[in-house]
Amino acid sequence: MHIVGRFAPSPSGRMHIGNIFCAMLGYLSAKSKGGDYILRIEDLDTFRCTKENSKQVLDDLDWFGIKFDDINFSDSNKSIYQSERTEVYEHFEQILQNKGLIYPCFCSRAELHAASAPHLSDGRIIYSGTCKNLTDEQIKQKKRKPAMRLAVPDMKITFIDGCIGEYTEGLKLECGDFIIKRSDGVYAYQLAVTVDDGLMGVNEVVRGHDLISSTARQIWLHKMFGFKPPKFYHMPLLVAQDGRRLSKRDKDLDLGVIRQHMKPQKLIGNLAYACGLIDKKEDISLDELIKIFSWDKIPNRDLILPEL
Repeated sequence: MHIVGRFAPSPSGRMHIGNIFCAMLGYLSAKSKGGDYILRIEDLDTFRCTKENSKQVLDDLDWFGIKFDDINFSDSNKSIYQSERTEVYEHFEQILQNKGLIYPCFCSRAELHAASAPHLSDGRIIYSGTCKNLTDEQIKQKKRKPAMRLAVPDMKITFIDGCIGEYTEGLKLECGDFIIKRSDGVYAYQLAVTVDDGLMGVNEVVRGHDLISSTARQIWLHKMFGFKPPKFYHMPLLVAQDGRRLSKRDKDLDLGVIRQHMKPQKLIGNLAYACGLIDKKEDISLDELIKIFSWDKIPNRDLILPEL
């Protein structure tokens, strides 16, 4: 099977070192198997994700040395920008509508976070189904514009993650009915990412293990749309020396700072050393790492970023 991996950044700010680390491992994984690596810009929220930010992402990736392959789209919309693919998502929303799986949800943010709503240990809220059985008359009486929510079955999804191993999540009890389109008309991440991975031929997804809770929902959507789910690798996260997760909001080690005092080969070497691909910190190229890359070398735990 020919591997097609992807990097799908959200240009809400300057990429930090954790973002480029994810791009690097995804690139190495695909290229070590003779595959392609493609780019998609996840800019659904056009208020936060500007074209200027997107240009900066592309410039940082070019500086780092990642060269992306062309996408063999299976749909007529050839844009890599999610903000330009609304009509594509509308088509797949209609597929779910035709299956009778979508209903309007009028709940406010405050209502969703009410104490009566079930919560998981990581803070995620499982929707209680308040709007699921509203009558047509009740819907007409609502004053606010609804989000569109997808009803999930009471079933478990199990998959073998390339980093974590076997993982199981219950759609109803651990995910709940989830939003596929916001009340402002913007399509939600779960729908857009599944549709785009399916139409762009992506069969390998490398991303941080903090996103593993999205996977059951996406696998189910892949099957609803007739796609084959990709192989997932939920990689370890880079954390700061004090154990903090890196964040765009905190401006931790963003590429703007790094590029002022470091060549890409040095950054690549530091990241490769942090995840166990090489035994000592040294300058190295992506091409050199492709030859020695193996997921067996990557530990299944958060990685402390060495001093740069």
